[in-house]
Amino acid sequence: MPTFGPQHLWFLLTAAGWTLALSAIAFIGGGLLGFGVALARISPNRFVRGLASAYVQVVQGTPLLILLFMIYFGLAIAGFDQLPALIAAGAGLTIYASGFLGEIWRGCIEAVPRTQWEAAECLALSPWQRLTRVVLPQAMRLATAPTVGFLVQIVKNTSLASVVGFVELSQAGKLINNSIFQPFIIFVTVALFYFAICYPLSAWSRGLERRLNVGRR
Repeated sequence: MPTFGPQHLWFLLTAAGWTLALSAIAFIGGGLLGFGVALARISPNRFVRGLASAYVQVVQGTPLLILLFMIYFGLAIAGFDQLPALIAAGAGLTIYASGFLGEIWRGCIEAVPRTQWEAAECLALSPWQRLTRVVLPQAMRLATAPTVGFLVQIVKNTSLASVVGFVELSQAGKLINNSIFQPFIIFVTVALFYFAICYPLSAWSRGLERRLNVGRR
């Protein structure tokens, strides 16, 4: 029976690269969509706020696994062409990330003291100028650490992409184990790969939080 060797390690390394690629797609796409959600959540228009709130509630209340199933299999059942695994996984993770990033950023925007909004209004700035020149720079300072922290969750949640046939790190480990039946060494190696990806991000998030004094009195 074959044993765990360099070829398997290379396969895992390649899969880790796809994990990072999928995480980047989810974070960038979710960030763009989430920023729109955050702006809609603070809109003066009640209808827009209600739609954004409903979107967030649906996304946060739907398990990511179900979301991936709906996009990959649901669209095909509805008569549309089945999406490639990467696109389906990227779309599902993007929607998932947007719901959480939108709420993180909405909270950070609303955490900026109201006096800052009022001071910007006294300077005769337009609503968009108040938001982009006064409020958002301060909100970004508050949002940096939790955003990086959520990126770690995105990396770990890419493991669910295997349900649509996407070969990321955890799925690569399963495929190797099915061929050589050495689960301990395989999944310890998979765990080490995840640790190598996630620990620097977690440490960076904690460092940012300390430097920015977020959450300190």
